[in-house]
Amino acid sequence: MRLVVDLNRCQGYAQCAFLAPDVFAMHGDEALLYNPEADEKRRDDVARAVAACPVQAILVDADHAAANPGTDREVTGEQ
Repeated sequence: MRLVVDLNRCQGYAQCAFLAPDVFAMHGDEALLYNPEADEKRRDDVARAVAACPVQAILVDADHAAANPGTDREVTGEQ
């Protein structure tokens, strides 16, 4: 699955790193590192991380949304 994180929006709350530590990690106090091509096996953890982000900075690419139920915030290209 393809992930996109708006790093300008991310405030470093690290909820994603707690819920999916093999996909998201904090580097220092503020910098988020993540795997944009997360393994499909991590879908449930990523869905929880998306839902837990207090600033809604994590998105799942719409091309992969059908394969990722539970991840309702998607990149659509619409403004």
